[in-house]
Amino acid sequence: MKIAVIGPAYPYRGGIAHYTTMLASKLINAGHETSIISFRRQYPAWLYPGKTDKDPSKPVIELETKFTLDPVYPWTWIGTVNEIKRIHPDLILIAWWTTFWAPGFWVLARLLSRDLYKVVFLIHNVIPHEDKPWDRWIAQKVLQQGSAYIVQSDNEKKRLRSLLPDSEPVICPHPVYNQFIGLSSPAEDTAEQLQALKKNLPTLLFFGIVRPYKGLQYLIEAVSILKDSGVLVQLIIAGEFWEKKQHYKELIMQLELDDQVLLFDQYIPDDQVSLFFNQANIFVAPYVAGTQSGSAKIALSFDLPIVATECIADSVLKSSERVTVIPPADSVALASVIENIIEGGFPERNPILQDDSSWNLLVSTIEDLGSKT
Repeated sequence: MKIAVIGPAYPYRGGIAHYTTMLASKLINAGHETSIISFRRQYPAWLYPGKTDKDPSKPVIELETKFTLDPVYPWTWIGTVNEIKRIHPDLILIAWWTTFWAPGFWVLARLLSRDLYKVVFLIHNVIPHEDKPWDRWIAQKVLQQGSAYIVQSDNEKKRLRSLLPDSEPVICPHPVYNQFIGLSSPAEDTAEQLQALKKNLPTLLFFGIVRPYKGLQYLIEAVSILKDSGVLVQLIIAGEFWEKKQHYKELIMQLELDDQVLLFDQYIPDDQVSLFFNQANIFVAPYVAGTQSGSAKIALSFDLPIVATECIADSVLKSSERVTVIPPADSVALASVIENIIEGGFPERNPILQDDSSWNLLVSTIEDLGSKT
């Protein structure tokens, strides 16, 4: 089958770029002629909250990619439509996660579906995490141009059907990332900072871009609750802050946790990811909203005990013996679960290097959609 995959890919950084690149690789491995179409730029520089949207490390997976789309230049949308028609794919997958790309994706989906191409939206978030009043209307107008939909949780299925009642989205949970195992680089500055960790204390890891919906404050409060009960832990916060870091620094100082919290306010390149997950004893995803967590799927591949909140606990997380699911926005419950895991002792870890079952499920889901008329 010929498949065109549209979305962010390396050298763009972050979970969705990892996802797009990994998926294209799995489709190719399954024998499909796969073309990746990505962006000349994702956003105008002044709109991007981070330092850069490029990954400085070497690619984990090297795939040929066409960089044709620009969010503010409509002629690049038309050019991309023409490029896709030249490829003449059997199936077109469009990654959907933000309404910022709505105009371009509406044009692509509209023109391609009008010419009877099968357009499938691969949905990471139906509505952006920090949504605006108009986002539902915009998402509805774009997504209704699709002929099929893949969502990654039951909550997202319900959210999509609230916009498109006649849609029949297929649920396929976010696969496990295993491409970071065994990948490392001599990041001397990072390794030196990690040496500040105390060898005799359990280490918690919060990993990924810091945004309000990820609930970091509840994890910091849980560390304080544990301290007050006589259980000392240390917390690594590894990820670029997309909100005011000062708020968290003041909370850490107020709770007198300066010597228990290690901050890495930076994007963690692919070749440094394993440094953090290998140092951790427990991975914590204290989200108060959201749909899924790519970082939690990395933690699964490193065979770490995981504490995750209900809002991101999909079937893959719930089926793992390593995962404990708790309600969101509850520092006391979070502290209690962490203490129970520590008291139970940390089992021997067996990182998963070649477990492709979760990706195989996604590939077979796409194949099934492609085979339907």
